[in-house]
Amino acid sequence: MTTLHSDAFVFLGATGDLANKQIFPALQGLIRDEGFNLPIIGVAKAGWNLDQLKARAKESLEQHGGINQPAFEKLLSLLRYVDGDYGDAGTFAQLRTELGNAERPLHYLAIPPSLFELVAEGLAASGCSKNARVVVEKPFGRDLASAQELGQTLHKYFAEENIFRIDHYLGKEPVQNILYTRFANPIFEPIWNRDHIRSIQITMAEDFGVQDRGKFYDEVGALLDVVQNHMMQVVANLTMDPPTGEDHDAVRDRKAELMRAIRPLGQNDVVRGQYKGYRSVSGVAPGSLVETFVAIKVQIESWRWAGVPIYVRAGKMLPVTSTEALIEFKRPPRETFGEIVPASSAHMRIRMSPDMTIGLGVRVKTPGERMVGRDVELEMHRRAADDMPPYERLLGDASKGNSELFSRQDLIESQWRIVDPIMGNVTPLYPYEPGTWGPEEAHQLIANDGPWVDPKIVEDDPCAKA
Repeated sequence: MTTLHSDAFVFLGATGDLANKQIFPALQGLIRDEGFNLPIIGVAKAGWNLDQLKARAKESLEQHGGINQPAFEKLLSLLRYVDGDYGDAGTFAQLRTELGNAERPLHYLAIPPSLFELVAEGLAASGCSKNARVVVEKPFGRDLASAQELGQTLHKYFAEENIFRIDHYLGKEPVQNILYTRFANPIFEPIWNRDHIRSIQITMAEDFGVQDRGKFYDEVGALLDVVQNHMMQVVANLTMDPPTGEDHDAVRDRKAELMRAIRPLGQNDVVRGQYKGYRSVSGVAPGSLVETFVAIKVQIESWRWAGVPIYVRAGKMLPVTSTEALIEFKRPPRETFGEIVPASSAHMRIRMSPDMTIGLGVRVKTPGERMVGRDVELEMHRRAADDMPPYERLLGDASKGNSELFSRQDLIESQWRIVDPIMGNVTPLYPYEPGTWGPEEAHQLIANDGPWVDPKIVEDDPCAKA
């Protein structure tokens, strides 16, 4: 089935931070790389005019990636502006006028979720939502109930196939590379199951604190900021079955099946921590119980993964900044050469940041007459500097109607179902020293299957410095 491309791009919240940091650079990249040639209409309530928005675009590009002169000039020629209140029907009437002959606009709601219904209603009443697609930013709710309510709100005005829930993490090249590596290489899939894999660890570590995001972070914490969404998507990419067919929903169907098979987390499956000094950050409540570190044990109730523990941890003020997954393979039932071999000597390591790395842990014979060996890692890595930026990829896909890298309502609800039982400070909060790997209790969580394997950034690795 042929999918029609959008014929106009509208971004509401055009003067905001998201537009400044992500949308303008993505639009310039699409013009430069893909010949993007749609009317671009910014909408905001700022008292601005078109010249001021063009100046903001220039400032945005100077600060975030640089100006490509031909693409920038094309961007300015496509740019239009509507200034007005989202509660004023006149704002949307003016938008409909600016759309002209466009019949399939793409509306990007770079606005708080609390405004979604008001804006969607305005788009519908003015005729701007007819045959339109809409892109919405996370968070997609604050729990299962609010996610369901948000879905119902959007469905009043847009069909599910026209709703693109954007999570920039899904647009990252290294995250997509997980699926490609698994399914494009025939040596992996036959052993990618409970018969050959002992455990999986996923770590998202940051060596910095919440910085100037204190107020925002204190409303979400590590669980909602990165685990419920980003890390669960990594879990899905690592464990889903191969997609069948070429439909855009093929991958999302497999992810939905996988998410439904994950057992909801219980209190014994989670450890929360908070680095010492967090409560003194500007915007953070003095007695805050929000976690800056979380570790969870995920269990998938399926034939492929029954009995294989999956451990996920994410935190701030840890020793390094790196995101990686470690798949530990089972050792043979008997060591042929009578060695005492570490259980962790057979693994696959997939690093997603700061560089993209795939490593295979193997044993090789040491020189000499004795049949003894040592553990080494065969490694392939490359710089991430040349990857297409996530927002450029995702906005391009949305304009083409390609929904594969966007979250679907059933996926959103499944992710919330997994974490809903541990919401609301129902588990203890343990302090940890900055520069350590979180509280000691996180090591106790993995004790039967561990230890944690910590990511290491090699200082003389040029990719690590990129």
